[in-house]
Amino acid sequence: MEEIKYIINDELGLHARPAGALVKLAARFASDIQIGTAKKMVNAKRIIGVMALTLKKDQEMTMTFNGEDEKEAAKQVKAFLEANSFSPLTLS
Repeated sequence: MEEIKYIINDELGLHARPAGALVKLAARFASDIQIGTAKKMVNAKRIIGVMALTLKKDQEMTMTFNGEDEKEAAKQVKAFLEANSFSPLTLS
């Protein structure tokens, strides 16, 4: 299992445009990919679940990757997040 943690820097939080792009990226992989907080995790391949998290600026989010292509999925999602106003906490 791979896990990454990020802080959201965008003033609007994880709003529709980046959330949609993140869901599209996650959908490319066979691995189970979850996104959320310590209180709630959802399937990162489902836009409704991702938007329902209502992640705000300065909030910490966690993504987990579990499956045959988890390393590549984590690598590509990490690159996406860093290119879209997220600050890394850890990559393990």
